[in-house]
Amino acid sequence: MSSTFADAGHATFRWPPPTRDGAALAAGLALPFLVALVLVPFRTDLSHTNAALVLVVVVVAVAALGSRLAGAVAALSAAAWFDFFLTRPYETFDITATADIETAVLLLAAGLIVARLAAHARRLEVVTVADEGYLARIHATADLVQSAKSADTVVDHVRGELTGLLGLSGCRFEYGTLLGQPARLGTDGGVTVGRRAWDLERSGWPEHEIELRAYGNGHYLGRFMLTPGPGPVPPRQARLVAVTLADQTGAALDRAGPVSAG
Repeated sequence: MSSTFADAGHATFRWPPPTRDGAALAAGLALPFLVALVLVPFRTDLSHTNAALVLVVVVVAVAALGSRLAGAVAALSAAAWFDFFLTRPYETFDITATADIETAVLLLAAGLIVARLAAHARRLEVVTVADEGYLARIHATADLVQSAKSADTVVDHVRGELTGLLGLSGCRFEYGTLLGQPARLGTDGGVTVGRRAWDLERSGWPEHEIELRAYGNGHYLGRFMLTPGPGPVPPRQARLVAVTLADQTGAALDRAGPVSAG
């Protein structure tokens, strides 16, 4: 049984964040250079168009794994090393042939475009939910949203679901307030502290409460305040299910109006 759904404290910070975005940024600098270098022995036989396409593939891969910035860096790096290694005069940043200039410009433009698209696709990543327990939580909450006479009933239900799903030691709901700047569980299943990504795999949950916002019809309506338990951080799939439950709560709030804090 399977289904899909879309994704959208005090801490010691690291910059760049020790996540795949940082690794992708480094890859954006290095990979086009390495690939262009590998193509050098074949540059007299390989058409410039085909060489450019190979480098575009590299840009796509970097952007898909990292961020739009990493993809843009990869596009610039690809265009530079294409010029240096694969166009005459070789091993200079000069281009004499008009066709080569056009190819380099197109490589840069295509690289920037696909980098943006790949990064956007990552943000809207679709995750397959194969765990029947996760699906049961989503379906049960959806049924409750349709049948409950009070949004409070949905809020209380989701508080319990989140506590079990994420192994929380506490969970409360705040209607319509955005006080302070707590860590936030985002639509991609990641956690941010301030404006920086938090490395859950390396550092575990951040200290203090984490907010999970509930939106209805595009409007902020309230938030769950999550107190992490002592156990390990749940997998990303579980965190994405939690985001879906919060969205379902937002739908109930939008239909029923204000609820009392619990």
